[in-house]
Amino acid sequence: MSEEKKNSLPRLRDVIAEMTLPQSLAYLADSFPGEVTLSTSFSWEDQVLSHYALKAGLGIEIFTLDTGRLFPETYTVWSKTNERYQTKIKAYYPEQGDVEKYVNDKGPNAFYNSLADRKRCCFIRKVEPLRRALKGKSIWITGLRAEHSPERQEWQMLEWDESNSIIKYNPLLQATTEELKKIIHDHSIPYNPLHDQGFVSIGCAPCTRAIQAGEDFRAGRWWWEENTKKECGLHSR
Repeated sequence: MSEEKKNSLPRLRDVIAEMTLPQSLAYLADSFPGEVTLSTSFSWEDQVLSHYALKAGLGIEIFTLDTGRLFPETYTVWSKTNERYQTKIKAYYPEQGDVEKYVNDKGPNAFYNSLADRKRCCFIRKVEPLRRALKGKSIWITGLRAEHSPERQEWQMLEWDESNSIIKYNPLLQATTEELKKIIHDHSIPYNPLHDQGFVSIGCAPCTRAIQAGEDFRAGRWWWEENTKKECGLHSR
């Protein structure tokens, strides 16, 4: 089945290349009924995608990874999104025993100690729950953008995610921040107010800060690490 999905990529790329974003979401929902899922961290990107999926009533499941270390503002926009679209975005949580062992062995903020400790924390709180969220799905829709990091400049809108055996659709890959902000403004879409305070990429509170003028997009994530190491494992190639 995985090979069949993987082999369908060229055809899907050709078909979707001629479509608008709303059209492509509808096409995928119709072509893979019950097998399309959208991951959201309630960022600008994910709010735009959720808006189009929910407003049109598409059969696309929307889920989020609640790591247990999110900003209060993230929970607020989560609630506002549920209320605005009369939906219930599904939450996936880390395994309780894994979190307890990590914190008891290493400490609550051990991710600051080393790259290995940080990646272990990300695996427990994000990567493992993601695998459960994607199980049984064929299409994973993400809000990834090329602006986010140099590594993503060469990515394609439709890619094969080997680690999760799933087709990953990145429809906003070439979108700009200004384009997203305009869509959010025009449609009055709820968004995280931290974006207005210099937070570009918003993840766990202890690992995220606002960026300064002239800094790149990833400067606000895991700022104590080298730029070449700033990935959590969710979007490996």
